[in-house]
Amino acid sequence: QTLEKQFHKSEKLARSGDKTDQIKYSLIQSLLDHCNNGKKVKTFNTNNEEREIVRNLNLLTNKPILYVANVGEGDIINNESSDLSNKLSEYAKDENNLSIRLCSKLEQEIAVLSEDEKDLFLNEYSLSEPGLNKLIRSAFNLLGLETFFTAGPKEVRSWTIKKGTTAPSAAGEIHTDFERGFIKAEVIKYMDLINFGSEKAVKEAGLSKLQGKEYIVCDGDCIFFHFNV
Repeated sequence: QTLEKQFHKSEKLARSGDKTDQIKYSLIQSLLDHCNNGKKVKTFNTNNEEREIVRNLNLLTNKPILYVANVGEGDIINNESSDLSNKLSEYAKDENNLSIRLCSKLEQEIAVLSEDEKDLFLNEYSLSEPGLNKLIRSAFNLLGLETFFTAGPKEVRSWTIKKGTTAPSAAGEIHTDFERGFIKAEVIKYMDLINFGSEKAVKEAGLSKLQGKEYIVCDGDCIFFHFNV
């Protein structure tokens, strides 16, 4: 219905003779035929210019989808895939989407455990992490998102940004003044902080880096922003 409205609107605009409107009308007409054949917008082939037009239509079946297969304990513990979960995985790939496998029963048990009990439970079943972690990470990847961290005397906080975000733009997520007066970013990698145990130890190892305006923030960066306004 949304696409049909766009089709009729673009049809009227195309009558003006404007080349851009005519291209859009032709594209939407082809897209409408594609969808009327039971296919999703996401599987419609486009070039870069056409892809932008389609994206601006904000159509539901063009949104990224994460399929979650609820499988048995044995499939997770033994790292096995059933025919149904394999079919779901192939279906997701054909749509340029993602799929993961979870066992809701195991997740329910993990959710009520303390951190120490959780570690024992995961070790007992030879699992590296809860399925919930996998779900969150997969959703972030599908949406092109990542996280960086800031820390101070009062709190440690994570911030969500788009992949490819520069240091000044990331600083702007905290406050516009940080972006406007950006000078440099002092960056420590998350795993370096975990491995060395403290900010001081990371700096002594020479692994704390000063980055400028062109730096692309990476997932897990721990950042102290220098700014002046």
